[in-house]
Amino acid sequence: MDDSTGLRERKKAATRLALHEAALRLAVERGWDRVTVEAIADAANVSRRTFSNYFSSKEEALFHGDAVRLRRTLHLIREQPADAAPWTVLTRAAEQLTAEMYGDVDPSWLARRQQLRGHPSVVAHQAAAYTAVERELVAELAHRLTGPDVALRSRVLAATFLAVVRVAVQHWIDHPDRPLPDAVRMALTEATPLAAAEY
Repeated sequence: MDDSTGLRERKKAATRLALHEAALRLAVERGWDRVTVEAIADAANVSRRTFSNYFSSKEEALFHGDAVRLRRTLHLIREQPADAAPWTVLTRAAEQLTAEMYGDVDPSWLARRQQLRGHPSVVAHQAAAYTAVERELVAELAHRLTGPDVALRSRVLAATFLAVVRVAVQHWIDHPDRPLPDAVRMALTEATPLAAAEY
């Protein structure tokens, strides 16, 4: 990658982040129902057309951070040794991700997420984001499993993992009395006997 390509990619990433942060800030200030794409674009100092080049909806802009974290999880899973036990692979990836991205959380980010939880359109979009990643995770796990019913078992394992991580994060948002990596680690440990039994 030459310097101009690298600079272009950094600018794109900065614009995406600015739009995401504007969506998050406006959602808390105005209430999600009162936030428009135009308002997000204005707050990020870009045009409506520029917004559309990066995101297809205000929900997508709001959950850009979540999408980045889910994609990073997939990358970390793919980096794990091919012969490692699937649940071990998933656990290591989740622990590494939370240490990287949530080791030192900005209290204002947490406060904003607490205010937004439970909004119907927000919850629906979050579920859709997890579903999209789940399909890729199923495919990755299918390569790592052997024995009968790999298609079904990989779907069960992927769904279990994502549900455990989602529940741990939501619990931590509601009760941030310990670091998120600790909450995720505890939740995955609780799920280990069931999830790892047949894998």
